[in-house]
Amino acid sequence: MIGTAGSSGRAGRRELQAAQTRLDIVRAAGELFLTQGYVSTTIGGIAAAAGVAVQTIYNSVGNKPALLSAVLDAAVAGPNAPATVPEFMRERTSRAADFPALAGVLADWFAEGLPRSGAVFTAIAQAAAVDPAVAQLRDARARQRMEHYREAAAAVRERGGLTGGMGDGDAAAIIFTIGHPDTYASLRGTFGWSGTRYRQWVYDSLLKALA
Repeated sequence: MIGTAGSSGRAGRRELQAAQTRLDIVRAAGELFLTQGYVSTTIGGIAAAAGVAVQTIYNSVGNKPALLSAVLDAAVAGPNAPATVPEFMRERTSRAADFPALAGVLADWFAEGLPRSGAVFTAIAQAAAVDPAVAQLRDARARQRMEHYREAAAAVRERGGLTGGMGDGDAAAIIFTIGHPDTYASLRGTFGWSGTRYRQWVYDSLLKALA
């Protein structure tokens, strides 16, 4: 029994250490991708910044596209980590009593998540132009978001929205477009909208488009 408890404790410490190592790698990769650019950043440079061996990066996270995906996950989840976006958004959605409340949940989420992740989406778009693997990542993540928005569309229907006969797929496309990182970047960056104005626009647009 003593040996079993000791082994369990060591295993727990190893898991914590592995998780911290992965966090350090992803943080270092994110900083370099955003300051140096994806193409100029090397696995060796990330290893040096994280204080680990190159092989540790491959073992813990993977290749450069996998690192970029992990950086996006970390940016989007932010302080909600280690919970994933689908996990904590389902929990938030479950607390929305009606359609306006659910529109508020979505508006709050876009206003919360896109400031953290917008630069990473831009890095992905730039890298996708020169790296087919990143282009595949970009498209896969877009399809993933669309599937999540189908869940949101179903929740809208359950709470009294989509009364005009719109299908969940079309509603998901509306949410996808309104909450797209490019839309956020244009409204906040190009046109200088405040975060408050952006959030209100998202809320009003969702209410009108999905009613």
